[in-house]
Order: sequence, then C-alpha cells, then structure tokens
Amino acid sequence: MAKLAQLIDNDVFRAYATYTTIVLLKMMLMSLLTAYFRITRKAFVNPEDTASFGKGENAKKYLRTDQDVERVRRGHLNDLENIVPFLGIGLLYALSGPELYSALLHFRIFVGSRIFHTFAYMIPLPQPSRGLSWVAGYAVTISMAYKVLKTSLYL
Repeated sequence: MAKLAQLIDNDVFRAYATYTTIVLLKMMLMSLLTAYFRITRKAFVNPEDTASFGKGENAKKYLRTDQDVERVRRGHLNDLENIVPFLGIGLLYALSGPELYSALLHFRIFVGSRIFHTFAYMIPLPQPSRGLSWVAGYAVTISMAYKVLKTSLYL
C-alpha cells in the first residue's frame, strides 16, 4: 500500500493522470458528437433507431450514411488508434522516472495535438493541419516508447 501512495505522490504520475483524463474525456465527447450528428441529420445504421420516425418504408429512409456523421466517426476512430497507445506507453514512460519537465512536455504536446486534430477534422481545416497534428501526437508517443526502451530495457 505504501508503494501505491508513493506513486500517487509522484509528480510525473499525477501529470500523466491529469493529461490522460483530459484526452479520455475528449475522446468520450466524440461519442456524444456522433450521437448529436446522427440525431440532427437523422442518419442511423440500426433499424430500431428509426422507430420514433415511423414504421416500414417511412422509417427505412433514415437508415443511411451521412457525410457529417462519418466525418465525426472517422475522427473518433483516429482518437482510438492514437490515444490507446498513448495510455499504455505513457504509463510506462511515467513509471520509468523521467524528469517532470520532459514528461509535461510530452503529455502537453500529445493532448494539444489531439485537441487540435479534432478541430482540424470537424471544421475542417485545410491540410496539412490535420496531418501535422497527427504527426506531432504520434511522434510524442514514439519518443516516450524510445525513452522507456532506452531506460528500462530488459534483455
């Protein structure tokens, strides 16, 4: 139990917990944004979701894809593909004993890049803005993985 208390008192771990919470909440908001666009665009993929709009052929017209819904879904999928690796690698990085300054720099760049990526995807901003924000977050995760392997490699 004492080791857990030490972990919670660790500034780097607290920074990891803070920025992980922010990026997970952002990712959760993408689910709400998807639901919002599905409802406002009346674009559903499951027949039972159209029940409130009528029955039979009348309801079938709401079983469709919508470009705005698909854009939000792609942004959410991109979050899943990038945030999940950050969670695992970031935790190992936080536990590997980095300097607080370095850890904060990694965490802040990653979270900022994911938030900017979402805006670039949803507005949409012209490329390469979205691509560059993706590269920044991906590079941070690779950098943390490299530092974990360099610091904690067990062969």
